[in-house]
Amino acid sequence: MKTIKVGLGTCGVSAGAEKTLEAVRLAIEKENIQVTLKETGCNGMCFREPLMEVIDESSHSFLYGDVTPEKAQRIMAEHVVGDSPVKEWIVQNSGPSGDDSFFEKQKRIVLRNCGIIDPNSIDEYMAVGGYEAIQKVLKEYTPEKVIEVITNSGLRGRGGGGFLTGVKWKFCRQASGDKKYIICNADEGDPGAFMDRSTLESDPHSVLEGMMICAYAIGADEGYFYVRAEYPKAVQRLKHSIREALARGFLGKNIFGSAFNFSVKIKEGAGAFVCGEETALIASIEGKRGMPRFRPPFPANKGLWAKPTNINNVETFANISWIIMNGAEAFASMGTENSKGTKVFALAGKIARGGLAEVPMGITINEIVYDIGGGIKEGKKFKAVQMGGPSGGCIPASMGDLKIDYQQINKTGAIMGSGGLVVMDETTCMVDMAKFFLRFTEDESCGKCTFCRIGTKRMLEVLERITDGKGKEEDVDLLRELAYQIKNNTVCGLGQTAPNPVLTTLKYFPEEYEAHIRDKKCPAHSCAALVTYSIRADACKGCAMCVKACPSEAISGEKKKAHEINIGLCIRCGKCFETCKFDAVIKN
Repeated sequence: MKTIKVGLGTCGVSAGAEKTLEAVRLAIEKENIQVTLKETGCNGMCFREPLMEVIDESSHSFLYGDVTPEKAQRIMAEHVVGDSPVKEWIVQNSGPSGDDSFFEKQKRIVLRNCGIIDPNSIDEYMAVGGYEAIQKVLKEYTPEKVIEVITNSGLRGRGGGGFLTGVKWKFCRQASGDKKYIICNADEGDPGAFMDRSTLESDPHSVLEGMMICAYAIGADEGYFYVRAEYPKAVQRLKHSIREALARGFLGKNIFGSAFNFSVKIKEGAGAFVCGEETALIASIEGKRGMPRFRPPFPANKGLWAKPTNINNVETFANISWIIMNGAEAFASMGTENSKGTKVFALAGKIARGGLAEVPMGITINEIVYDIGGGIKEGKKFKAVQMGGPSGGCIPASMGDLKIDYQQINKTGAIMGSGGLVVMDETTCMVDMAKFFLRFTEDESCGKCTFCRIGTKRMLEVLERITDGKGKEEDVDLLRELAYQIKNNTVCGLGQTAPNPVLTTLKYFPEEYEAHIRDKKCPAHSCAALVTYSIRADACKGCAMCVKACPSEAISGEKKKAHEINIGLCIRCGKCFETCKFDAVIKN
């Protein structure tokens, strides 16, 4: 019997996968087709959603991309019923495909089950080795042995800080206290980042199992998932997974016949970016306003309800069971000297193949952008990547051969962060990009620190002045002074890293600031206040489409003759540029 899988991660649903699934169901019912129909999460190829996989009786897989309901009907009729694959729509199978290079340089540990198993089925997770690691740990390992294995693997926390996971667990294990907690930080808030969301939607049991192993290692019997409420599908599948684990006796008392007890709850966050910081997250779970506090004491000694608490993010926990089953050496054999294993990146922005990619540490930026991401959309020129989200920084294309690990990325002024990688092309204004991220952090500041609350606002005002064509020569020095005052005088990571996008763009793209301030020009033709439009007489056909599109009636001319733009009336909305089919309207 054939098996059909439809990807129903958030990316798939937004692309129309639910309608595709319904079309498959209708075809099955109408033709009484004997198949097994399953839902999966995202396999990382978000750029090809909706995805539909057909697995024949010989376990031969055919993955179809961009599957509309109409395409699904044809696949059902010709492939599922007629045993004749629709070759032009196949994006991955045993034969060559244009999308094969997306996976060639990946090494999938965290994403090993994503897009393959049904995230709503504990049986499917167990069929691929799920919950074997926790059983092995409970039968064969002491808590100290578990911590030793994780330490020797070299796994660093994947939430952004990059602290050695095993050392963090050891601190909490050694902390004195009659009660200890464990928290999974799933408060993923960086613009362009969706690694944790997709992992929870596609393989929630792997994260839960990783938490269980950590709880055993540090001596905790209670845990929390802190998930932002904007991730409804992740929350739904997580709740279902917890119910399944409880029903099997994998959670609760005397798990797998041992003395280990563990229960877990879900706390839905309201979406405050600052709650990604450990102490603010803890305050939120306790029902307080999500604001960071000074450290020490660190959460490992005094965390949730003043008890020793260990916090790791989704990706960190998803690595744990693989390390236990495959050994610390297998994980440590990948990556660089100080950054072991793999890292999941969310590829977004002007990249041709946006999605999720899990790669060994040490891969270069160019390899991710070109070999995995397929280069830049529409053949435009690669300009930069933003790594680490609002807390990170812009790395120019000239540094594309830089190997990605914690130390090398930190040297650039950016940070690894949780794994967001936003790609920019020649049409991206770097001053405007810095303004975008600073506006985000200014808006998300909790307000506790004066330098963060007021300083980010002052920096944003300067950037707005520059992009409006009103910049002053002294603005660059003012931005740097404000940036270092904020970095050196704030409590938490949000404030300390908020200036990074500005500092890195000042460092690598100083000529763009100069053009905005001195020449009152935006080299990328992106800042509306600094862009003017004109019509090339040799290219204009006099079709008058731009006249109809112009809201300020700034364009005039006779039919079938070259038109002109009255600069005095033009409001620089760009409608004429977007409407012209003959490339007659140009930006100046």
